[in-house]
Amino acid sequence: MQYRRLGRSGLQLSEIGLGSWLTFGNAVNAAGAAACVRQAYELGVNFFDAANVYAAGAAEEVLGQALRPFPRDTYVLATKCFFPMGEKPNQSGLSRKHIMEQAHASLRRLGVDYVDLYQAHRFDPAAPLDETLRAFDDLVRAGKALYVGVSNWTAQQMLDAHALAEGLGLDRIVSNQPSYSMLRRDIEADIVPTCGKLGVGQVVFSPLAQGVLTGKYDGKTIPPDSRAADARANQFIQRVLTPENFRRVEMLKPLAAQLGMSMAQLALAWCLRLDNVASVICGATRPQQVTDNAAAAGQKIPPDVLARIEQILA
Repeated sequence: MQYRRLGRSGLQLSEIGLGSWLTFGNAVNAAGAAACVRQAYELGVNFFDAANVYAAGAAEEVLGQALRPFPRDTYVLATKCFFPMGEKPNQSGLSRKHIMEQAHASLRRLGVDYVDLYQAHRFDPAAPLDETLRAFDDLVRAGKALYVGVSNWTAQQMLDAHALAEGLGLDRIVSNQPSYSMLRRDIEADIVPTCGKLGVGQVVFSPLAQGVLTGKYDGKTIPPDSRAADARANQFIQRVLTPENFRRVEMLKPLAAQLGMSMAQLALAWCLRLDNVASVICGATRPQQVTDNAAAAGQKIPPDVLARIEQILA
């Protein structure tokens, strides 16, 4: 396993992270999650990601239980808040009330005293930005979170947050968690350059485009054990199940074979070609998937192959 620093912070993350979105507490039970976490930990993965909204809190519970056998100072644990956790006012967003209540609820579900990284799951235009940043800063000062970050914020929103935190002497964000893959590259134009200047690192999710970049889909049949066959998960994958993406994957497969990589390893190594990407967060339902993904760490794609990939993805 290889490790990278997260933005301007001193925190080191494994290049491959293990996430819990749509898996733990949903498609993967507690025993299956424990097997995946154990395999990841033994392979050197130290970054584990969750959110309060994943499986309505169950993902945090399952992940926390799976991590319990391991020393707390040997892994990095991240979670997030923003989305509704109930139907009443103040049960969503980035107000001080919701942030504080959900931070403590996440700690209880995870069974830990602190999280390493606490992130705003989306931007909340209804909450004053200084209120959000002060709440995050208070969590850091109280030792409930060691670092703070965001997920899917625009470049301008991060610039505003950085300037405000600097002016008020508050803890600054060090991470952004966007969707990024060969099939979704919009962060390259604005987000990555801005984050590079601000000292914010990317911890990207869906680097395998919901499994499409593993090559398991041929555009004709849906594997029964795939995410597309799961009624709870397939709403997110439909947007990438297109003939054009199937064509691209078929053209990428020979390049992966040429490099002695699986399609998944090629897709992950491609994301990691950017220095601003600290870690790629992969879900898994079986330990073997964890093993395959972890093998992408440290892999370098030669310039001529990168050029060919650009032609295919254009």
